[in-house]
Amino acid sequence: MKTYLITGGAGFIGANFVKYLIKKYGLSAKIIVLDKLTYAGNLQTLENELDKIEFIKGDICNRELVEYIFTKNNIDYVINFAAESHVDRSIESPEIFLKTNILGTQNLLEVSKKAWLIGEDEYKVGVKYLQVSTDEVYGSLGDTGYFTEETPLDPRSPYSASKTSADLIVKAYIDTYKFPANITRCSNNYGPYHFPEKLIPLIIKNIIEGKTLPVYGDGKNVRDWLYVEDHCKAIDIVINKGTLGEIYNVGGHNEKQNIEIVKIIIDIMAELTSKEIKYREVLKTEVGNINENLIKYVKDRKGHDRRYAIDPSKITSELGWYPETKFEDGIIKTIKWYLKNQQWVNGVTSGNYQQYYDKMYNEARQNIIK
Repeated sequence: MKTYLITGGAGFIGANFVKYLIKKYGLSAKIIVLDKLTYAGNLQTLENELDKIEFIKGDICNRELVEYIFTKNNIDYVINFAAESHVDRSIESPEIFLKTNILGTQNLLEVSKKAWLIGEDEYKVGVKYLQVSTDEVYGSLGDTGYFTEETPLDPRSPYSASKTSADLIVKAYIDTYKFPANITRCSNNYGPYHFPEKLIPLIIKNIIEGKTLPVYGDGKNVRDWLYVEDHCKAIDIVINKGTLGEIYNVGGHNEKQNIEIVKIIIDIMAELTSKEIKYREVLKTEVGNINENLIKYVKDRKGHDRRYAIDPSKITSELGWYPETKFEDGIIKTIKWYLKNQQWVNGVTSGNYQQYYDKMYNEARQNIIK
């Protein structure tokens, strides 16, 4: 049985990865989730998985806690999703991004190295650390070209600078200590359980509520969209088959302008809610109000990168991964999920999800006392 330490496992991609592991491996894998449960961590997302995992509320910067986890468990894999990841928040408050994303990563690396080291530059067989990074470390592209693993790093925001720094620390451990690690850099993920501040869930939420749809600048910033389950499959493949020390770009072959995304969601939601009562009942507005008149262009974000586009040919040719979900299919699945799971969305929006851990912890204590 392999033991996974998944940091940030209550966040969007991390929680989807936990669900993917359980679905694929069942009880043949031991899963430990370490999450600080900040605004982006939602334990309710893992509510149906809590009996199949070990959950620990804590900070990856806490050396004593991480060492304790390694002491009590024979950890085979560390997958580091834990990160402050909202670009707008990094512009307002950079310091917390630097602390978590850089120092937290170094803490995980150091504890892992000490636990796995068995000789001079020699480690236990089969162990691996995987740093989940982002295409934003490459900066911005022009109208043509793609990010490859050889593209120079050129971050433009405090968030991307902190992720770039973390990547460089991982690479330093690989080069200096021969540490068994990989780095993956993904394009924009979308799918179930995405925090409502992000573009796609925010547009869905605002349409449901009949609110305006904010679009930065002229709306022509381009992103490459990757369905989150396809990303989870890529991570699993890199853990099991990736060559130690290598970096793998994970992209979706789905380049879209932000304004295109907004218009696509408008069209799909107008069609779904007009045809099916179960979706129409979710709306807090009239179906006829779902149109492009909701779009409102707002002041552009500071340092807003114009275009991201990833070339995933390396992970495809070397490991056999490819994005299986076409955007046309993935966006419909995503919209339907949000329409069907308004209780989850409302819990996140209201902030009630942040009390879920305390409620669960108190109930567990009461059961022990009884």
